[in-house]
Formats: sequence, C-alpha cells, structure tokens
Amino acid sequence: MNAPATAATPKGVSDRIGRFLRMMKDWNASDLHLSVGRAPMFRIDGVINEIRYRALTDGDYKTLIEPITPPHLWQQFMNTGDVDFAYDLPGVSRYRVNLFRQQRGMGAVMRNLSSSLISIQKLNLPDVINRIVDFRSGLVLVTGPTGSGKSTTLAAIINEMNQKHSMHFITIEDPLEFVHENKKSLLSQREVHTHTEGFAQALRAAMRENPDCILVGEMRDLETISAALVAAETGILVFGTLHTNSAAKTIDRLISSFPVDRQSGVRNTLSGVLRAVVAQQLMRKKVGGRAAAVEIMFSNFAISSMIREGKTFQVSNAIASGKKDGMIAMDDTLKDMVEADLVEASDALDKAIDKDGFREYLKGRGVAVEGEEDPVPVSER
Repeated sequence: MNAPATAATPKGVSDRIGRFLRMMKDWNASDLHLSVGRAPMFRIDGVINEIRYRALTDGDYKTLIEPITPPHLWQQFMNTGDVDFAYDLPGVSRYRVNLFRQQRGMGAVMRNLSSSLISIQKLNLPDVINRIVDFRSGLVLVTGPTGSGKSTTLAAIINEMNQKHSMHFITIEDPLEFVHENKKSLLSQREVHTHTEGFAQALRAAMRENPDCILVGEMRDLETISAALVAAETGILVFGTLHTNSAAKTIDRLISSFPVDRQSGVRNTLSGVLRAVVAQQLMRKKVGGRAAAVEIMFSNFAISSMIREGKTFQVSNAIASGKKDGMIAMDDTLKDMVEADLVEASDALDKAIDKDGFREYLKGRGVAVEGEEDPVPVSER
C-alpha cells in the first residue's frame, strides 16, 4: 500500500525549505518557484519576484525538496519527471507541490493553501453564494483559470455546509488540499494515487458509499465528466471544477468533451442537473493584494431550455438580465471593481468577456483605452 501523499516535516527540514516557506508567509506570497540555474522566486499579487539568493544547483534542489517528498513519489519523479503531492509545515501552512523537469534541470512550484479554512464572508464572495450551501442535489461547477481560487471557494462552501447540515461528503482530489474536520457532517476525503487510482474510478465507487455530496477536484477527462453527470442524475449533489472563465464557456466545454453523436443527450442531461456555475478570476488590486471577480449563474427554466436547445450563446445575456434571481455577470463585477477604483481599468478589460462592450463602457467613463485616442467623459460632450 502506498504511503499517503501528504508529507509531514522531517527532522531538520525547518532550516532548509522551511526558511523559504516562512518567508513566503511573511511576504504574503501565493507560490514559491524553484528552478535549477535560477534563484528562488515568489509570486506576490500575481507577479513573479526573485529572492536575493544564489542560483540553485542540482544539489540545492535535492537538499530542499527530497526530504519533504514521500519516498515512493520521489522515485516516481526520478522515473517520470512529474509528480504532485501536498505538504504540511506545522504552524506555518499547507502546500500543494508540483515537481517537474525542464530544459535547464529540475523545477518545483509550492502553492500556499493556507492551513486554515477561510469563510465565504472572509473571502468577500457575493452573499448569494450562500444559496448553494442549501442545495441538496444537482451539479454545481466552480470554474476559472489555474490559480484563481477555485479550491478555496469550494472549501469555504463545504466548510459552511459541514457546520450547518448533517451529510456525508466524499471528496476526490489530486492532491488533497484542504483538510476538513468532521463537524455536523462526515467527510471522507480521498486522494488520487494514494487512496484511489483515478477520479473516474473513485466517482463510480462513491456511488456505493452512500454519499449526499461528492466533490470532484478536477473534471479533466470524458470519463470523469460522464461519471459526474451520472452521479448528479441520481440525486446526489456534485461539485466540480473546470478551467473556464464564464458560465457559457463552461457549458460549452462540458458538452464539447463528448463525441458529436452523444452531445444531444448530454445537453438534455445537463439541462436537468446543472444548478449553478460560479466562475472567478483573480484581479490585482491597485493598493496591493488580489480580489476575486465573480460571475454566478443559477439555472432556471430559460437557461435549461438554452442548454437543451444548443443556444448557449444566449446564456451570458440571461445572466445579465437575471439579477433579480441572484445572478451576477462577470463584466458587471469588473465594472463595479473599476467604479470602486479597486483595479486598473486595463486589467479589467483584459478579463472582460465582452471586450468590445467593455471598451465602450470605459470610453463612456473617459478612461483611455488602448487603440483609442483622447476619450472624453460623457458629461463633457
């Protein structure tokens, strides 16, 4: 049996990798990058910053990384050049670790997961997300680019459900990121390659484990997506993640994952089980730090019909006109952030879904837009 892929701190490590991880916490960095031939680097507020340190050698890399890597995974890394695991440094934080080889040698990225769960309120997510906490069936997707906080948002939702409801949660993750205590609910957290061979296999097994809710860490292939839809069809609440930046693109991505001859049936299934999509992107704030720009779609009769009839191009308009139902469009969130002087207008434009419409909005506010000259505020025209 494989050892768990969550490493504890071996004796003596605190004066090696621990120095960087404590500094990472002090600097409020989200990621530590190690690459042979370069000095270590932190990602702070989305920007890579080099640490004042010597360029790492192969020996430095092994001294820093091998002691915190479970032995069977270090051997796997030596054999294949890629491995993922989670690492705990008590009193500091928990980290998702990826080891890889690249042209110049060995590399690693350690992402700070924070050892404590953060509430929905502390994440400054829209209050309407709390509606998801009371869902009991269907499919809920949390989407966004890599590093956009999908796992953190899902952990906050499940933590709230754990405190409020008596349920059996099964999580399937690679690696296991946030560790939940059993509160009102029972949580069975499974790590791919440690407790199960893969996402799809664990999903099929979960159907026999009397779950109320299943969290799929990543819906990365057809087999996993298909198994998640089947689970949602049976009345289980299923949470999943995808790397898309809007609800409409999320729906299209799910459907296009299937062969053309199956897509009509998948649209019918998805129209019946999809309950909500939360799409988020992290934005750099003007004053430092980052904030999440969030789009929220709750399925209703109109959206279900659009999915079933293959008219997903209409979903964005349905979200924009669904404010009374608690929906929030990504571009509306970005406009609110610009209005509040929270983010740079150019950054908001870069993340906008309807870029032409967002340019018009910025021009109307008198904000300079790349490719446009001397915008004039509406009040002065």
